[in-house]
Amino acid sequence: MIPKTTNFHTDKTISTSSNWFTAGSENTDLHAYLHGDVIIGGLFPIHQQTNRTTHPGPLTCEMLDTQTLLRTQVMIYSIQEINKRTPRLLPNLTLGYDIYDTCGDVSHAIQATLQLLKDQSDPQGCLIPASINSSLPEPETKVVIGERYSEVSIAVARVLAIPSVTQISYASTSEQLSLKYKFPTFLRTVSSDKHQTQAIYELVKTFSWQSVAIVGSTDEYGKYGTDNLLTLFNDNNICVDFVEILPDTFVKNCSTARNLLEKIYVSTAEAIILFTKDTNVRIILEAVVEENLNRTWIASDTWSTSSTILEITGIESIGPVFGFNFRQKEVPGFQDYVTSMFNGTTNNILSYYQTFTNSSKDDMKCNCANKTSGINCLYCYIDYDESYNIYLAVQVIAEGLRNLLKCNNQSCERTKFTAIELFHEIRNINVTVNDTKIYFDENGDPSLGYDILFWNTSASKAGVEKIKIGEYLPNENISFNKDLSQWRSTGNVSVFSCFKTCKPGQRMNLHHGKCCYTCVNCSSDEVSYGNDTSCRPCEANKFSPENQRYTCVNKTEEFLEWSDPFSIILVTTSAIAIIATAVIAIVIGLNCGTPIVKAIGGYLCYVEMASLLLGFCTTFTFIGKPTLNSCLGIPLFGISFSICISCILANLIQILLGFSFDPRVGSKIKKLNHPVAVVVIISGVQLGISLAWLFVLPRLPSEEQKDSTILYQCNMCEESKKFFAATIVYNSFWGVVCFIFAFKGRQLPDIYKNASLITVSMVLFLIIWIVFLPIYLTLEGKYKPAISSAAILISCFSILGCHLAPKCYIMLFRKELNNQSAITCWKVEQGGLLYRSWKALGADLLHILPKAAANMKTDTDHIQPQFLRPLQETATSFEGRTKLHT
Repeated sequence: MIPKTTNFHTDKTISTSSNWFTAGSENTDLHAYLHGDVIIGGLFPIHQQTNRTTHPGPLTCEMLDTQTLLRTQVMIYSIQEINKRTPRLLPNLTLGYDIYDTCGDVSHAIQATLQLLKDQSDPQGCLIPASINSSLPEPETKVVIGERYSEVSIAVARVLAIPSVTQISYASTSEQLSLKYKFPTFLRTVSSDKHQTQAIYELVKTFSWQSVAIVGSTDEYGKYGTDNLLTLFNDNNICVDFVEILPDTFVKNCSTARNLLEKIYVSTAEAIILFTKDTNVRIILEAVVEENLNRTWIASDTWSTSSTILEITGIESIGPVFGFNFRQKEVPGFQDYVTSMFNGTTNNILSYYQTFTNSSKDDMKCNCANKTSGINCLYCYIDYDESYNIYLAVQVIAEGLRNLLKCNNQSCERTKFTAIELFHEIRNINVTVNDTKIYFDENGDPSLGYDILFWNTSASKAGVEKIKIGEYLPNENISFNKDLSQWRSTGNVSVFSCFKTCKPGQRMNLHHGKCCYTCVNCSSDEVSYGNDTSCRPCEANKFSPENQRYTCVNKTEEFLEWSDPFSIILVTTSAIAIIATAVIAIVIGLNCGTPIVKAIGGYLCYVEMASLLLGFCTTFTFIGKPTLNSCLGIPLFGISFSICISCILANLIQILLGFSFDPRVGSKIKKLNHPVAVVVIISGVQLGISLAWLFVLPRLPSEEQKDSTILYQCNMCEESKKFFAATIVYNSFWGVVCFIFAFKGRQLPDIYKNASLITVSMVLFLIIWIVFLPIYLTLEGKYKPAISSAAILISCFSILGCHLAPKCYIMLFRKELNNQSAITCWKVEQGGLLYRSWKALGADLLHILPKAAANMKTDTDHIQPQFLRPLQETATSFEGRTKLHT
C-alpha cells in the first residue's frame, strides 16, 4: 500500500521520558526505542519522501507526516497498554519497541531492518553467519510491524525471511506479498488487493455500470491492482475505456498529466478508478477541479480517507466518490490518550511539537473542520483504519507470545524462544480483539474486509463528509446499509448517450471512443442473446427470423415444387401437349402415304414429332428439387429443337423446289434438297455443342443460401453460360433461316399453306426467345426454371399448333382435301385462274403490240434492233403459254 498524506512538516527533535525520537537535523532519521524482554520492531514512513535524484549521494528525509507520526504512537500506546494490563497478559515479561523512520524509501528501510537484526547475544555485532552455509545467529528483534508501502515491504520481507523474523504489515496490500515461496514470514492485518479489486468489481456490478477507466502506477501497488482489475472486467464483459499507468516521475503539469486529463475529458466511462498513491491522486484531482470536470470516481484505500485529498479547494465539485478503506474501528482509549497529552508522559513531546508548530499552549481548543498544526489538534489526525491495524498487529503478537510461552495470569512456563517459533505461533493464531475476529489464511492474509465509503458533498454539509454505505468481506457478497437507488443505473442509456445493454437479437456496435455503443440488429443468419459486441452465426442451413434474432430455426427449402400452381399449369400443359403429339402421330400414322403427309415432309414428320415429344418431356426436368439428371433439361431441349427445326427446314426446301417458277432459284434449291443430310448436319452440330456442355461444364445442382431460405437450382457458371448462349444463338439462327424461307414461299400455290403456317410458328419461336432471354438472365428465385420450361413449351407448341395440328385437322375433318384428285382439281382451278390472267394480258398485248410495231416501222431510224427483239420474244412466249394452259 501507499502512504496517505495529510499535513507536511519539517523534521524536529521530539523526546519523552519513556521513548525518544531523534531528529536533530534533516539528515537524521526519527528513531524510538524502549527496552524490554521482547523487542518489537517498527518501520514507519514518518517522513514521506527523500531528496533522491539520479545521482548517488547521502539522502535526507522530507515532508513529515503527522498522521504517520501518530501511528507510531499507536504502536507505543498498544505495547504500553499490554505491559500495564491487569491481569497481566504476559506475566514477568515486558514488551519493548525499536521504531525507525524509513522515509518511504527502500534503501532507508533496508538500513533500518539491518539495525533491527542485531545479534541477540552481542547487540553491538551484526547478524552475520560464521560461514555461508551456517545459520544466522538469533536476532534480538523477534517480530517487526511494518512497512506501509508494498514496494518497501517486499524489500524488507526478503531480508527478514533470512533469520525467519515475522513481519506484520498494517497497510501493504500488494497481492505479490501473498506468495509464500517468496515471502515466507510475511503476514498482514490488512486485506490483500485481490479482495479490494474484487470489491471494486462488485461495486461496479451493483451499480450496473458497463464502462470504467483505470488509472494505476508503476509501483507494486498500482501495477498489480490495475492488472487484477483488468482481468476481472474483461472476464465479466465490462468495458475498460482506457488504462493509464503513471510513472514514478509523475508531477503536476507534466505531459502525462495533460494527456490523462484529456482522456478523462473525452472518456465515456461511467466511473473512473484511481488505483494509485494519494500524491498522484492529488495532482489529478487538482487539475480536474481547475477544469471543472464532473465525473464518478472510485477511490482505492490509498486516498479514500486521505486528508490531503479532502482538503483540496473545490473538491466537492468533482462529482460522486465511492471509496474503499480497511475496516474502520477506533483504537480503544487512544484518542483520550492523545488529548490528555499522552497521559502526562509526553510533555516534552508536546513542548517540542509546540515549538515545531509555533502553537500556543494556552490555546487548547481545536476545531477539526479547520485543522491547525497545534499539538492540541493532534487527535483530529487520528485515523480509524491503519491505526486499528497496528493495534491488531500488537494484540496478535501478544497473543502469539502468550500461547508460545504458555502463560497464564501469574507466570509463563517459558522465557526463551526463537523467531521461527514465534512465527509459527502467530501464523496459526485465531483470536477476537474487541469483536474483531482475526486469523491468517495459507497466504498470510487476514479475514478482514473493506468498508465502502461515500463522500457526501450535499449543500447542508460543510466540505466533504465520509459516510459508510456498506462493507465487503472476502469470499462473501458485497452488502450495503444505505439506499443506493439514486446511484444505481436502471436505464439502458448512460449519461453519455451510450447504450449499456442491447435486447436479444441485437449487438453492441461501437459508436465512438472505446466503450460507447449503439444497438444494431443482427442479420438474418446471426443470433444474439443481448449485450454481445458481436452476433453469433447460426448453424448451417439455419437463420434467425425477423423478430426473433435470438434463436436460430431451420431455413425453408426453396425450389419449384410439384404442388406449386405454376408447376401444375406447366405439368398439365405438358401432359396435354404430349397427348396431342401422340394423337397427331397416330393420325399421321393412319394416313401414311397420303398427299398431306407427303406435303409436311413424309417420314421427316415422325422425326419432327419425336423431337417435339422430347421437348415437351424436358418440361418435367425443371420441376422439383434439382438432381444431376434434372439439370440436363436445357441441353436436351437444344438437341430436340435443333432436330425439329432442321426437319422443318428440309420440308421448306421441298416446298420451294416444288412450286418455284424461277429455273435459276430452282436449280440452287435442288442442291439443298437432301432432307436426311440437312437434319443430320444441323442437329449434329447442336448435338456436339450440347455434349461438350454436358461433359466439360455440366449444370450441377447447387444450394444458394438466402436470408430465410435455401434456394436449390441448377447452377450455371460463367463458362457454362457460353454454351447456353451458343445453344440459343444456334437454334435462333436456324429459326431465322426457316422464317426467311417460309416468308419467301408464303405466296406459292400450296393447297396446305405450309410455308405460311411455318412463318407464323417461326415468328412465335423468335419472339418467345427474344422475350425469354432478358427475363431468364435477370430473374432470381425458384420460378427461374419455370420461365425456361414455359419458353420451351411455347416454342414446341408453336410448331405443333402451326405446322402439324392444321394437317391433322384436314386429315380428320377435311378428308376430301387429303387425296390426289383434290390436289388435281386445285391445280386445275389454279391453272384456270392463271389462264384467265394470261388471256387478259394477252388480249392487251395483241392490241398493243401491232400498234407498237407499226409505230416502230414508221420510225425505225430512231429505234435500235435490240429493243424490238424482246417484244417479239414476249409475244411468242405468251402465245405458247396460252396454248399450254388451254
